[in-house]
Amino acid sequence: MSEQERLVIRSGEAMQPFNYAVGMYGSKFFKALIEQKFLGTRCPGCGKVYIPPRRVCAPCFKEMNEFIEVGPKGVIATFTILRYAFIDPETGEQKPIPYGYGFIQLDGADTMFQHYINITDESKLKIGARVEPVFVNKPKGTIRDVQGFQLID
Repeated sequence: MSEQERLVIRSGEAMQPFNYAVGMYGSKFFKALIEQKFLGTRCPGCGKVYIPPRRVCAPCFKEMNEFIEVGPKGVIATFTILRYAFIDPETGEQKPIPYGYGFIQLDGADTMFQHYINITDESKLKIGARVEPVFVNKPKGTIRDVQGFQLID
């Protein structure tokens, strides 16, 4: 396997090469992120919509083959504010503090999506607040194509 086929995460001077396959459903999800879209799957039995997509419905055990677009906007279901500075293992840079991290209920989805929440005014950050994603300018088909979610005023 060549070095170009590996996922390489750098943390400062340290390098951590990984071989990781996201499978067919994960591949579709990440390809959609390049187009600034979120894909989920819908269960043919109960109708539950999963984001990120998964192949089998947890309650029904039915295979899911229907991909649907959800979001991109949603609401904060739960969150935390982190005030501890650390080196982000994905970028090797210090994560600016404070920052938020939470579970986002994207419009049209029944499950929640975890990601960073950009904080500009902590007093406005609350459960039920509407948010929208902030995408990078040059997507690569990774979860980092979404910088985080920002509050919708």
